[in-house]
Amino acid sequence: MHSIFYDRAKDADHAIRLASEPGAKFIGGGTNLLDLYKSGVEKPLRLVDISRLALADIDALADGGVRIGALASNSAAANHPLLRQRYPLLAEALLSGASPQLRNMATVGGNLLQRTRCYYFTDPAFAQCNKRAPGSGCAAKDGFNRIHAILGASEQCIAVNPSDMGIALTALDAVIQTKGPQGERRIPIGEFYRLPGDTPQYDTNLAQGELITAVDLPPSPFGGHSHYLKVRDRASYAFALVSVAAALDLHDGVVRDARIVLGGVAHKPWRAVDAESVLTGKPLTDDSLHTAAAAAVAGARPCRHNQFKIELAQRAVVRALRIAGEKA
Repeated sequence: MHSIFYDRAKDADHAIRLASEPGAKFIGGGTNLLDLYKSGVEKPLRLVDISRLALADIDALADGGVRIGALASNSAAANHPLLRQRYPLLAEALLSGASPQLRNMATVGGNLLQRTRCYYFTDPAFAQCNKRAPGSGCAAKDGFNRIHAILGASEQCIAVNPSDMGIALTALDAVIQTKGPQGERRIPIGEFYRLPGDTPQYDTNLAQGELITAVDLPPSPFGGHSHYLKVRDRASYAFALVSVAAALDLHDGVVRDARIVLGGVAHKPWRAVDAESVLTGKPLTDDSLHTAAAAAVAGARPCRHNQFKIELAQRAVVRALRIAGEKA
């Protein structure tokens, strides 16, 4: 470890000023950052403690949506009546992640920013990791890559995004509210995360010192027919091999609109737009479900050890959609 400066922010503006310096990091619950700091992956020069800022409220919006404060804990969000009633997909995703103890500490904003669990990234004993040490190479490409990406990867990085919450928020068209040195921004979640390209060290499009203040959820037509399915090696507290957020707007058995977002397969939540189009305007039949599932993984480029994810993802899409369609 190395020595660092620690500051407790008085308010959001104070936090932003402190975190605008190179090497500064915000810390809220610390469930991911502190682990990476202890292992030597993250090397912040300054920690800016935002845990006491007034950013933990969850409130209804005038248009029928909901605003979730960035410092609301995952447990508070998962169990909040507004979210359980209007956005059960999000509650399911949050409850599928981590242990109750971690959910009590982890924050919504921190969940959006958690980093990949690629073993070559989280263990500095591996010298080759373009995400940790840009230009060093990607050990996962020729290593054990069972958990890695089959979609959207690049020659520089094949890591996957670990967030369950982010998958559900993508299906719900969430908007990330931020405040930074250049003012306030509203970032649609589809523009929040990045694919690796040639700069895999950057997970999001946030600037240095830019603080997530809230997540806004618009009114949703998917409350009655949605499901979050997580397939993992063990039943509790494991990261997804493949996950699916499936949400349907059904009328008389016909799909008026759909959202299909995959996790565990790409560097960001992977929205399967072509698969959604397959279902729109049609009833849920075996043919439409399997056609949509195939479209969801079109263009997949598996590695040596994760070819199984293509079939697993298709089966998960079909199952998640069936469960969503059967809900009352």
